[in-house]
Amino acid sequence: MTDVRTEPQWYSQPYPPEGASAAEGIRNQLGRPELDLLTILVREAAQNSWDAKDVRQDGPVRFGIDLGYVGPAYADSWRRLMLNGAPSNEHLALRRALRAGIRIMTISDRGTNGLGGPTRAHEISEGRQDFVAFVRNVGEPRDTKLGGGTYGFGKAIFYLLSSLGTVLVHTRCRNDRGELETRLIGCALGNSYRDRDEQGEERRYTGRHWWGDASGDVIDPLIGPAAEDTARHLGLTPFREEETGTSVVILDPQLDGLEPKEAAAYLAETVAWHLWPKMLERADGTLPMRFSVTCEGRDFPIPDPRTTSPLNLFVDAFRQLGTDEGRTLSCQRPVRELGRLGLVQRPVLPLDPSPAARRAMEMVQVERSVHHVALMRPAELVVTYWPGRETGTELLSYAGVFRANEEMDTTFAEAEPPTHDAWNHQRLEGQDRTFVRTTFTRLKEAVDELLQLGGSAREGSANVALGAASARFSPLVGGAWGTGGATDYGVTSTGRATAAPDDDEEIPSARDRAGKRRKGRNVGTAESSTPEGGGARALRPRVKYAGETTYEERFGHAVLVQAFTLPVPVVQRVQVELAVALPGTGNRETDPPAGAAMPGLVGWEDPTGRLHASPTYVIEGGDETVWRAVVRPAPDTITEITVKTRAVNAS
Repeated sequence: MTDVRTEPQWYSQPYPPEGASAAEGIRNQLGRPELDLLTILVREAAQNSWDAKDVRQDGPVRFGIDLGYVGPAYADSWRRLMLNGAPSNEHLALRRALRAGIRIMTISDRGTNGLGGPTRAHEISEGRQDFVAFVRNVGEPRDTKLGGGTYGFGKAIFYLLSSLGTVLVHTRCRNDRGELETRLIGCALGNSYRDRDEQGEERRYTGRHWWGDASGDVIDPLIGPAAEDTARHLGLTPFREEETGTSVVILDPQLDGLEPKEAAAYLAETVAWHLWPKMLERADGTLPMRFSVTCEGRDFPIPDPRTTSPLNLFVDAFRQLGTDEGRTLSCQRPVRELGRLGLVQRPVLPLDPSPAARRAMEMVQVERSVHHVALMRPAELVVTYWPGRETGTELLSYAGVFRANEEMDTTFAEAEPPTHDAWNHQRLEGQDRTFVRTTFTRLKEAVDELLQLGGSAREGSANVALGAASARFSPLVGGAWGTGGATDYGVTSTGRATAAPDDDEEIPSARDRAGKRRKGRNVGTAESSTPEGGGARALRPRVKYAGETTYEERFGHAVLVQAFTLPVPVVQRVQVELAVALPGTGNRETDPPAGAAMPGLVGWEDPTGRLHASPTYVIEGGDETVWRAVVRPAPDTITEITVKTRAVNAS
């Protein structure tokens, strides 16, 4: 049983003569964010945890979100302990809520410093002020160099997410004597009001409430054995030996209309999209943070950004920052290095996300393709995804990462709103305003350079983004165009199928093809020839293309696939002729320059999906059975595919 002298109870803050912050003011300091509350919670809570990392401990910061209910074994203890001195329902609806089932969300971190320092705001300490910054004060500047947070307004999200405006803070830290110390306190934000005090006098109250040790002149946290005993009665997860960190328990969380398991799935996706830089091993092999999301005992895995499309594009761009592939963005007047940019472009299949992933992507304004740059400060937490110019096709995406220099951290931090989800140069003045505005100008220039084809355009074409080439170039050939590329190259390729002529048909020049399309030639026709083994020509075998060349994946690699049929009822041997054309030059090459890559045939895919890896293949024609030529494209080229067929002598 908890010690009677430290039996926790509630205290409602009256306005002191010198004034104080009203509860409404604290809640409103987040403004009207574009992100939903669950997303803000993930961002703000993880940012607080990262800033609180205990550098004396090895291993990653462990950050977890757990959704659940107070079990029957603990419900009576919750009601007995949490209702002691609680305000009336009209001021804080805690009494009404605790009579029903109690749903909670616990946000926890381990491997952090916990909420240490003084427990009262007026006390002076040379060390960290984490407890009073989180529990007592509002708007204190950050005390972590290059930390993600600025003025701590993000703590309001914990109260906003609770329909009761109520949280429990369970933390273990080291006190000023270097000893491990467990602390437990409850905090609530209601609405300011008037009421009569214990002496019957009418007073004004701020709407702020605390729950804890009432033996002094203010509510203090339960400390040491009293905190551990009370936490055990409430069913809170105890700290292990020598473990430090913080758990914030949100009472009756608002889940934006989602069922708990739907919310857990969404939170897992949200963690991936907003915190993926902390999921990547550093050069020395260490992992910054480890994340988990659970609901009612079930684990909801966090997508691995290294293997999850399209997050893997941002991962590749992030890894460029420390290499020669990255670039430094600078301001010229005044001269200042702003930060580093990594930028990658490659074909990506149209996204087909789960409902939870789609919801998370909508929050960052990513739809069926990626054309964004992730912005971050040196703390390497995603601020936002800046949308650049689209590529012109959903099959081609690019992703970038811009990380501000350490010397510019204060400038970019001051450009952020309380939710840390944008950089607004309008918030700044003087040179700082110029630096932030110039950053976006340099980002736009880098994206435009990435998407520019370059070279001289052939007649009938234009300088367009390579991703749009398939649509722009389609009138130039008698076959069909598609888009593709090899993900292992990390660069762009575009594919097309061309029509091979009959023996007695003149091959049109590029100029002829650019000027017109031959009537009735919307499909390719392959050459006919003397059958293998000699003999007179009978039926003229031909190839009929079945749709456009498409970009697909086979065995984890990006390939070009050209579907075709053999309508003539004879046994035939098919092969492909592959050539490349550099975008914008009009040059067609079947022999590569020294050291250059060329496209290659992967194999022939039959109607059942089985791949036959051989340079040629014998097929019996005569129906509409669809076969597919699977081709590995050459990077940074247009891959030209011509399917040819030759009759096979059956004798």
